[in-house]
Amino acid sequence: MTDNLPSFSPCDALVAIMVAVSASDQNLRTAELLAIERAVNHTPVFADYDIDRMRAVSQTVITLFEEEDGLDALFGLVRDALPERLYDTAYVLACDVAASDGRAGIIETEMLAEIRDQLEIERLHAGAIEFAARARHRAL
Repeated sequence: MTDNLPSFSPCDALVAIMVAVSASDQNLRTAELLAIERAVNHTPVFADYDIDRMRAVSQTVITLFEEEDGLDALFGLVRDALPERLYDTAYVLACDVAASDGRAGIIETEMLAEIRDQLEIERLHAGAIEFAARARHRAL
């Protein structure tokens, strides 16, 4: 698969990052899937996005997770498609997905760290984004 990868649009790359966080622990929770759907339906960057692309993008992420160098390939696709000015947007969306079910496990936290590193998100900015995501998804 890694030899014949599809190309992503910027919005595909954002969806891929969100799916990667959700799938990282091999358990796509309903709350996480709803968070992805909500982001695509309500975030301005997705205004012209063809929502029918989500299934193909999600399948690409899942398939890459099964490959030996799939994570590297995924981040290559994301960096190729995503303008640098949207790197922090990708991290915000990833944190929202991770926080959406009220718990970010060790594997999801490691995936967020990998996204942070791959997209070169400054640690101080990342901390603020993570704090805001936890606060936004807190329940009584």
